Amino acid sequence: MGKRKAADSNNPPKKKFKNVSKLLDPNTSGIYVSCARRKEANCRQELLNLLSEKVPEYFDLENVEDDEDENQIDKKELSIEDKIKQELQELEESKNSKKELLQPVDVDLECLVFIKTKKPIDPEVLVEKLCKECYESGQKTTRYTQKLVPIMDSCSSTGDDPLEKVRQLARKVLARHFHQEKDQKPVKFAVQVSRRNFNVLKSDVIIKTIAECVGNSHGHSVDLKNYDKLIIVECYKNNIGMGVANNFLKYSKYNLQQIFDKHQEDKN
Repeated sequence: MGKRKAADSNNPPKKKFKNVSKLLDPNTSGIYVSCARRKEANCRQELLNLLSEKVPEYFDLENVEDDEDENQIDKKELSIEDKIKQELQELEESKNSKKELLQPVDVDLECLVFIKTKKPIDPEVLVEKLCKECYESGQKTTRYTQKLVPIMDSCSSTGDDPLEKVRQLARKVLARHFHQEKDQKPVKFAVQVSRRNFNVLKSDVIIKTIAECVGNSHGHSVDLKNYDKLIIVECYKNNIGMGVANNFLKYSKYNLQQIFDKHQEDKN
């Protein structure tokens, strides 16, 4: 038998990403990803490979800067115990001056993966573009990845008055969707809250608070069935993440597998 080739020049080896296990810090942005049970590692790797190809197409990656100042601000929101954990975990991370734009975080939950993103990546734009491409092409680019949930920003649930932190987070995340200074159109919206290992705030309290932040000054209204935008809130341990999804129903609730399956059904 002939010798096997060491590598195929047409199929270069995939980039390996270091998986970091830690708490999700305040001001973390990224994507929650669902997958089949015991396929978390497969899902994580295939999505990182896909995003590594797509991110340069979607965003301008020139002159990317570090977030060291931002990270210092984040620590102020952490409890003393969380600060110690974060500092110990940071010692184990790479000491490179530039951090990875895409970083897997082990959230230690079945069927769930989290990919942390750095600027200039916009998780809301990234997820919608991925779903749009799948919707329009009908091509299956992933095997294990299912639902994508964009998290534009987050806050800590520890410390005094976590509900006020939710208000501040909502004002920041919702501004470009609901409170534009010029030509703001009325928007029908709904709020979806998921809680995992989290009991600080009840879902109905979070929903009411966010709806109040949206307000009705521009004619915005709640519509649970035919909304234009879905405000997504993901509560996990000490972290509350938030993002806004456009075309959520059109793109099968941002589930890549369901988008592909529906495309196949429409063809038959």
